[in-house]
Amino acid sequence: MSNGATQLAGQPILVLPEGTLRTLGRNAQRNNIAAAKAVADAVRTTLGPKGMDKMLVDNLGDVVITNDGVTILEEMQIEHPAAKMLVEVAKTQNEEVGDGTTTAAVLAGELLKKAEELLEQNIHSTVITKGYKIAREKALEALEKISEKIEPEDTEELMKIAITSMTGKSAERASEHLAKIVVEAVRTVMENSEIDKENIKLEKRQGGSAEDTELIKGVIIDKEVVHPGMPRKVKNAKIALLDSSLEIEKTETDAQIQITSPEQLQKFLEQEEKILKEMVDKVALSGCNVLFCQKGIDDVAQHYLAKRGILTARRVKKSDMEKLARATGGKIVSNISDLTEDDLGEAGIVEEKKISGEEMIFVRDCKNPKSVSILIRGGTEHVVDEVERAIEDAIGAVSSALEVGRIVAGGGAPEEAVARELREFAQSYSGREQLAILAFADAMEIIPRTLAENAGLDPIDMLVELRSAHEDGKNTHGIDVSLGKIVDMEAKGVIEPLKIKTQAIKSAAEAAEMILRIDDIISAGKLEKAGAPSMPPGRPEIGGEY
Repeated sequence: MSNGATQLAGQPILVLPEGTLRTLGRNAQRNNIAAAKAVADAVRTTLGPKGMDKMLVDNLGDVVITNDGVTILEEMQIEHPAAKMLVEVAKTQNEEVGDGTTTAAVLAGELLKKAEELLEQNIHSTVITKGYKIAREKALEALEKISEKIEPEDTEELMKIAITSMTGKSAERASEHLAKIVVEAVRTVMENSEIDKENIKLEKRQGGSAEDTELIKGVIIDKEVVHPGMPRKVKNAKIALLDSSLEIEKTETDAQIQITSPEQLQKFLEQEEKILKEMVDKVALSGCNVLFCQKGIDDVAQHYLAKRGILTARRVKKSDMEKLARATGGKIVSNISDLTEDDLGEAGIVEEKKISGEEMIFVRDCKNPKSVSILIRGGTEHVVDEVERAIEDAIGAVSSALEVGRIVAGGGAPEEAVARELREFAQSYSGREQLAILAFADAMEIIPRTLAENAGLDPIDMLVELRSAHEDGKNTHGIDVSLGKIVDMEAKGVIEPLKIKTQAIKSAAEAAEMILRIDDIISAGKLEKAGAPSMPPGRPEIGGEY
């Protein structure tokens, strides 16, 4: 029985606790596939240059307007366990590559949709997963075959990758300006062919427009200068990075000091002041004219630092201190006594500026910075957030292209090339796996089909034209959504990193295989309301925030 009870001599034996819901066999598969398809359909309309945006409003009334697949899925507060797996696909894609999140989710949904058609024909899910596994390996091989090399010196190509990544988002109107910034940032922080995206700091402030976004060859610190008597601008800065406080430390143990006369108190205060003055003297002795301190600075010490003309910021975040060290070439020192001239970093200029009503310190024009900052601007808060997401995607795309060193054309061209290759490859299988490989090939075409649909074109006409172009060996041809024609995407400058495609296929196929293997769902009742199931057995919902 579906509630986990079984009959023995007319007596029901309860195996599972009361309030537990159990869905078995085809019903379980049908529910899971329906939930995953609902999630994929939710983001499908955002794909491509003509994709639409989503407005998500949470319980508190906060609004997010975005075109970014992973942001939509995370904000939707999805409850269904199978649907959550599609959110995981998008998250993996975002962490690994930084772009192509919608592609990955849509592909996973379509693989499950095609698998459902095979299940209706009584093909066992194990056979389908086996076929999908074979198809996945072949698809990755086919992509590798059609990909081309790219070098860090190919700035024009890298710019095209960044622009392709931003196309279809709100930041598109400034995409050329932003692409230039992204490419320069990625190439600056690249070390031994490795790129750590953490070394590109994104600081956002509303005001101006997306075109006012700028690259700082150094670091932006969201702090203000601690004392009004300090300079607000220092050229040819010698920067000390200190990981200890310029304060009188309290003793580790509980200590009492007994003072019996005013003279003693005066001496005590003078001694404190003397210690602080000596600390500042040690800092000044190193020859620095800018000081970033990770911990606190006493008011008296601030006064002495101001007299010495040292621009100072305190309580700077540890991550910012590390970025400063990478940008300026300085060393973070934990003991003031050890601070020497060799530990100082250098920057062309350090200045405090007011950006949209808040003071910030800019450390600019570093000689060979291995950490940079991008100051993101935009007309409203929502615009700034969306520009930030576009820049993150572009950084991910450019980084992936350089790390793997290979690129493919965009516009649905690689998906169609893979589909064609898989259809030919399927002929070498005589068993039922052949049907699964063909289903995988059909699922790949969801990308060009969706691009056409979102642009208001006829998807069938476009697919027929695209297939015929690929039959003629034109494997870089894809859908030009603005012209409504099949053109050479590589010549048009629409290119993407190979890693976006390979990662999307890997994670989408693996998620689809995992969901297909589930034939039994046992969901416990909620604790606070015994008997209320945590997941409805019927039609799956994908969260009320959408």
